[in-house]
This record gives sequence, C-alpha cells and structure tokens, in this order.
Amino acid sequence: MLSPKRKLLALAMAMTPVMAFGADGVELPKTLGITAYGTSSAGYSQMVSIGNLLQNEYGVSLRILPGENDVSRMTPLKMDRVPVCACGIAAFYGAEGVLLFADKSWGPQPIRVVTTSIANFGLSIAVAGDIGAKTPYDLKGKRVSYLRGDDANNLGTEAMLAFGDLTWDDVERVDFPGYGRSFEGVIANQSDTAFTVSVAGGPQQLAASPRGISWLTLDPEDTEGWARLKKVAPYFQPHEVTLGAGIDKNDPWVGASYPYPIVVANADTDKTLVKSLVKVFTEDYDKYKDAAPGNAGYALDKQNMQWVVPFHDAVVEYYKEIGHWTDAMQQHQDMLVLRQETLLGAWDEFVSGDTPESEDEFRAAWMKARAAALEAVGMNPIFI
Repeated sequence: MLSPKRKLLALAMAMTPVMAFGADGVELPKTLGITAYGTSSAGYSQMVSIGNLLQNEYGVSLRILPGENDVSRMTPLKMDRVPVCACGIAAFYGAEGVLLFADKSWGPQPIRVVTTSIANFGLSIAVAGDIGAKTPYDLKGKRVSYLRGDDANNLGTEAMLAFGDLTWDDVERVDFPGYGRSFEGVIANQSDTAFTVSVAGGPQQLAASPRGISWLTLDPEDTEGWARLKKVAPYFQPHEVTLGAGIDKNDPWVGASYPYPIVVANADTDKTLVKSLVKVFTEDYDKYKDAAPGNAGYALDKQNMQWVVPFHDAVVEYYKEIGHWTDAMQQHQDMLVLRQETLLGAWDEFVSGDTPESEDEFRAAWMKARAAALEAVGMNPIFI
C-alpha cells in the first residue's frame, strides 16, 4: 500500500505539476561518474544541469566524461569505470549485440534503462524543400544520403524508406564520408535527403539555403507503414514535433523520434544508486526541467514504459512504489529481460567455442547464432 506521501506524489505527477517535490531517501556517493555526448551536445548540457542539481540539493559532484562516439561513451560503462551512461541509440544496439557490438571485444551488453528524455524535437530525414516530397512514399527515385561507417544514421534512413515501402534499390544512393558532409551535399544539390535530429545545425543550414527544407509526414494511422519502419528500427515511435528548422510550434510536424539521451546502467549496478537517480529525475523534475534544452523530456508522462530496452530492477521497484506500474508493463519487462538473458547466454556459448578469425566471418557467425537463440524462445532476431 502506498504511503500518503507516495499517493500525493503519484497524483501530482499524473497532473500538470503545481509544486516541486524534493526526493527523499536519496543515497549517492559524493562523486558520481557518467559518460555523455560531446561538450557541444544537448545531452552533455542536460547532464551539466543535472550535475548542478545534484551538487546544490545533495552535495554530490557529477563527473561527466564526454565521448565523441559510441565506443568512447560506452567503454567506461563496460569496464565499470562509471556506473551510468547518458547514451544514444547505441544503448539499444549494445543490448542487442548488433552492429559495432557484433564484435569480439563487445557482444551483447547487460544494459538497463534508468530514465530517458523524449523532448519536442524529432529524428527523421530532412528533405530539400524543392523536390516536393511530403511523405516517405514520395522518395522513390530521389537521391538519398548514405554515410560510410555510420550504422545508426543509415538505419534511420532505411527505416524511413521502409515506411514508404521502399528500399535502397528504389532510390539513388549518394555516399558521403560523414554527417556534416551529407548536409553540405544536399545544399549543393548533390543529394535530396539527410538523416538528422530536427534541432541540429545541418537542418538550420538547409532551411536557410535556396533549396529550403521539408519534413516527411509519418501518419500514426498508417499502421502498415509503421510496421515496416519498426521492422528495420523498432526504437522509433510516432511523435508530434514542435521544435526544429522550418517547424512551426503551432503547426507540429507529425513525424518520429526516439529517446535521447537514454540514461542507462548495467543490470548489476548498485540498486540503491539507480533508485536514487530515478527518484531525482522524477521527483526533482520541477527543479531542473527548464535548466537545459530537452530536460522537459524526462517528465514521468514522457517515459515510454514499454520500449525496447528493459528497465533496471531498481527502476521497476520505484515505479511500483509510486503506483506507476501495470501488469502489461511487467509482462513487457519480463519479455525484455528474457531476451537480454537469452542474448547474453548465447554470446557466452558462442565465444567459448571455435570462432572465425576474420571480423566479417566472426560477425556473420555470431548473427547466425544470435538468431537461432532468439528464435528458440519465440523471439524475432531483428537486424538479420
């Protein structure tokens, strides 16, 4: 049974907040390490604001380690140098053991969600305004950017094509060496699209160029389109976007997004630490929500309770305490935990035997073993 304070907290978080609640029972070390995106990123700014809150309210010093790529952000978590990572969608790839994690030095990771931010920006393909494309179906025959060595970006593009019942074979693929160059290419009329977050600099530059910018509508009622998209990248979700280049907050773009940052810990990370963190993010929300762009996305009602990475056990415990947990959420959580345990067990069995020497052959063999293990428990392998 919930205490009177917890009942009041649960009620308050279900409504528009009218007062701030301080988190009680917070037990954190005097110095807490976390990895995050680079110093110019929104994710880093958000962690700085959380660090200020922790210092002012609890006397905790948050030591933020910026990382410019997925490896530099996630290696400290893997090596237990920090207990928490404010990661991107690579957290999902790590939990699944795919892409860069389908490697001898990685494999599936025991990643669990602490909290996420779904703010008012979106993630999708920015399209040159002069080609007249309104939805992904309109991209047939158009020039579509592909970034060499950037799996996450290319999967995002591929997912948008899938929504329109298209593949790379239905468009003219234009290769670029990196994200910035892809937007330069669109502005220079070498390509027509580039995958991005709506608030990034690239879309701003495109919007200011003679070509202009448009965003593709992904109708939430197009169930077949969304099913195709999620088969490629299941972490996307429909989203009304009010912030970004060429987007009018009074006329939202009906598009897509996924959480960023995704604050994660390993499954065996100390439960007291994790529970204290989710308390701070949830109960001190009014104290930091305006401190950095995107912080509003940490609100309890913005959390996707049935996403693609399992919650940490301490987070589930906390949500149960405040009455924010259902049987359906528990069923979904149990499925994700079984999936994670299946992948971890399959990896241990795979690497204990004879494995191919070459990277490509190793990856192919692991993906085959991974698929077999998931299918044996009735689960979709994804990324096969």
